[in-house]
Amino acid sequence: MRIHFWEPGLFKRKPGTSSFRRSVSDDWIAALPREKAHLFDSVVQRWESFYAMMSVSLDDAISMRGRGELVGARQYISVSADLLAQLAVELLGSFRGLSERGRRLGNVPKVDALKPEFFRGETARAAASWNDILHHVLFADRSRFLQKLRILSETLESVIQEYDAAAEEVSAGVSVRPGTSWEALECLHYDFTTCLREAEVLLKSFLRALPAEQLTAFAAELSALPSARRLRAKHGTRSRAFRASA
Repeated sequence: MRIHFWEPGLFKRKPGTSSFRRSVSDDWIAALPREKAHLFDSVVQRWESFYAMMSVSLDDAISMRGRGELVGARQYISVSADLLAQLAVELLGSFRGLSERGRRLGNVPKVDALKPEFFRGETARAAASWNDILHHVLFADRSRFLQKLRILSETLESVIQEYDAAAEEVSAGVSVRPGTSWEALECLHYDFTTCLREAEVLLKSFLRALPAEQLTAFAAELSALPSARRLRAKHGTRSRAFRASA
């Protein structure tokens, strides 16, 4: 398993959509003003730090399983699920913050629809397909923005629940088909990565559209959200950590 750090295919251009895609990609490529860039970098660095630890835990588990070290592999899978669920709590909180402020924002950012081809699991691909359909039915930028946030949140919740269930089977050694469970973990990790990359693009686009006078209040809102690092210290199990997001 390789940790993949790639961006969603929002820069792929198709006939008839070039102007829209240039607008979305420009939000990602262009530099943010200093204060906004500082907030974006601090948030994303926190997300990426936890994501890297989770990915390394999964990678180590897969390597240990390949060497026949099943006890250690199961322990590392449990750690990866714990880290993944705790990061998901923070991401879901950020999605809610973007959605709530986005409803009041005068100029919401343009968004691109989720792409089914950037997911591997059936649940995530179905959700992305639904978002793609709605994206072409809803013409207002605000409706598209809020709809994508909602579907991305639901997709992330499903991915975490499925990962947690597969990890529980593996770590407890009760999976009827352990090979299938391990394959599911890799697939769900891939889908989580896509959700994370989409979150980063959404956050940067949102910050670009956010009026400068609202930046301090928005930063305070993000700081008040459950932090993955604080949750890790507070919660002893991944199940309790993830339920804290409900």
